[in-house]
Amino acid sequence: MKHSKKLLWLIGISVLAILTGGAYFLLSESGTNVPPESSAVARDNLSRYQVNGLKIGLGINPSIPRVGINELIIEVRDSRDNPVPVAINAYAEMPAMGAMPAMRAPVDLKERVPGRYTGAMNLSMRGEWPLTVVIKDPQHNEKRLQFDLATDRKDLAIVAGATPVDGATKTTDDANVITIDNRRRQMIGVETDEVTHRDLIKSIRAVGEVMFDEQLLSHVTLKFDGYIGDLKANYVGAKVTKNQILFTVYSPELLAAQQEYLETLKRRQKNGSEDGLLRAARQRLALWDMSPKEIKALEQRGSPQDYVAIYAPRSGTLIERNIADGSAVRKEQTLLKIADLSRVWIEAEVFEADLELVQVGMAATFTLPYLPGRTYPVIVEYVYPYLQSDSRTGRIRLSLENPDGALKPDMYAEVLLEARLGQRLSVPEEAIIVAGDSRVVFIDLGQGRLKPVRIKTGRTADGFVEVLDGLSAGDIVVTSGNFLIAAETRLKTGIEQW
Repeated sequence: MKHSKKLLWLIGISVLAILTGGAYFLLSESGTNVPPESSAVARDNLSRYQVNGLKIGLGINPSIPRVGINELIIEVRDSRDNPVPVAINAYAEMPAMGAMPAMRAPVDLKERVPGRYTGAMNLSMRGEWPLTVVIKDPQHNEKRLQFDLATDRKDLAIVAGATPVDGATKTTDDANVITIDNRRRQMIGVETDEVTHRDLIKSIRAVGEVMFDEQLLSHVTLKFDGYIGDLKANYVGAKVTKNQILFTVYSPELLAAQQEYLETLKRRQKNGSEDGLLRAARQRLALWDMSPKEIKALEQRGSPQDYVAIYAPRSGTLIERNIADGSAVRKEQTLLKIADLSRVWIEAEVFEADLELVQVGMAATFTLPYLPGRTYPVIVEYVYPYLQSDSRTGRIRLSLENPDGALKPDMYAEVLLEARLGQRLSVPEEAIIVAGDSRVVFIDLGQGRLKPVRIKTGRTADGFVEVLDGLSAGDIVVTSGNFLIAAETRLKTGIEQW
């Protein structure tokens, strides 16, 4: 009985050992087939990127990042698909929000197999965790890639530093290309427009001033000394008509000239013929502004006139008076100034950069500040051949009929000229980012890819900018949201172009 119990006990122990060994064998065999966590993302499931001769594969496990531990897988190969040993520094960083400082989640990457690196990344809370990957390779220089990463959102999206490579995308070796997915494009408000040839019209605005037409301006002077008798045009602003008496003047020289003419005339009547002395005496009176009518009256009267009348040379407005009744005057002194205001000049100042576009005969319009809504058509009559040294502007002259006298000298005017530049390759003005001396646009390459390009620009006209170099007709450029795109990528790409 005792031996039976002992036998049964030995049999039980043996069965238990066999079962335990079998289980251990099965577990051991199955354990060799369980892939480590890093192999959960197969090589063919990595997202592929290309930058400066390197092929970068990148994946995350799980594919939808979660709060806590996530595994980052990075693969680096050359153009021949050979593994490349490099040093990689990677980290995810949640930007600062309000009083909360920025939080960084570093990734401790290890090379598991040649060219393949894996490491754990601990995301401490839900939200956006932009991922930065810095690859240090002495042969290909340092490369910085940025990815859009967020918890509860599948996979990663390249933002800057490399170009996606897939079956539908043409590979390129341009590290300046950035990628922004449709969701972020909608958030930023990206809009685009086509680069094309446009008929550009340059609007040139200039500040002008109403001036006297110098061709309709008369200065009243005398060719002899004298004294003013009766001043008819005795206040500035008085209207005068041509051949109206302006004033009378007494001059001993003029009186002597009249007497000499009468004496010469008496000698001619005795001789019965006109001699050279008579012609010279008559010419002298004419040069001293005595009209043929006054000379004839002198002949009929037979005695000189003490005060001789001086007549208006043109109709117009008296704009300057330098004499009064009884005042002494000297020859060549400006006594009165008369301007015909039926036509006026507008002199305007144009910036030096626009001056070459202004041509004689160009149509323009001008307005007066105190007459809003009323415009006057004018023609460019003259372009002055010099600049104003203090303001670095050029002067142009326009003329305008002013029959009702509404335009008065010294009024300010706003002049608008339109210069037709012809067909020019151009982009909308809002597409260009100005950074110092550089002009940068984003070219939309399709499939979310954007490329910053430095361009050379020409003239700005009607909301468009002429493109001299850097773009071709048919290119698509970003016209809205480009400043936010630059901020989104933190200018990590194309930095030397800004």
